Amino acid sequence: MTDTVELTIEDGLAVVILNRPAKLNALNAEMMAALGAAADAIDRDVSVRAAILTGAGEKAFCAGGDIADWGQLTPFAMGQEWVRQGHRVFDKLARLKVPLIAALNGHVLGGGLELAATADLRIGEEHATFALPETSIGIIPGWSGTQRLTRRFGAPVVKRLALFGERLDAAQALQLGLADHIVPRGESLARARAVAANLAKRGPVATVVTKQLINAAEGEEAEAAHEIIASAFISHTADLNEGVAAFRDKRTPQFKGS
Repeated sequence: MTDTVELTIEDGLAVVILNRPAKLNALNAEMMAALGAAADAIDRDVSVRAAILTGAGEKAFCAGGDIADWGQLTPFAMGQEWVRQGHRVFDKLARLKVPLIAALNGHVLGGGLELAATADLRIGEEHATFALPETSIGIIPGWSGTQRLTRRFGAPVVKRLALFGERLDAAQALQLGLADHIVPRGESLARARAVAANLAKRGPVATVVTKQLINAAEGEEAEAAHEIIASAFISHTADLNEGVAAFRDKRTPQFKGS
């Protein structure tokens, strides 16, 4: 990873930390690339049973995209590089095989809320605030703020944030489903670890497949999820073994429908 995105994997738990607290963990291009690499590494590691995403410091989980990075981009680069890359990375996180828990240790703003929405469970701290301030500076929530957030939290909630500029406190976020649990300041990571430890007691294959089925029902990578699960099933059939053997032996396969 990099100095600004840390990844550790230990005892089946992956922990990703946005480590740019002086900038409220605002995301720049380097961090986006590192987040994508972290997602790839987690998905490749068969020992991982759960993943946690959090921010360094006590003020913010993530304050969104760093304006210094995207503010001077051309229209083409804004769309094809900044926004498209954000979708690639956030899609990887949302589609991790293992459950992803977001420990929201402070402000969750703009792209930070879009990032939090990639998680399967969000644990916020009591001082956290939630907002989509993009339209106040003349831009839109471009990292699936109008899409994934609407699917996961509902259009009325997203409209309150994105159109009318409401800034929600932790209690409001809990009530509206933006956060699943609220804990005292400084305790979100510990709670996330406890949740991950309990999750690790459950069947790993069943957990992975259940997450994929729920994602598919929600419209998250639905086509691929169906084919992934169906392919896993058919890989254990006698017909497949016969087909592979026949191909290797250069003969006509004798399928038995089993």
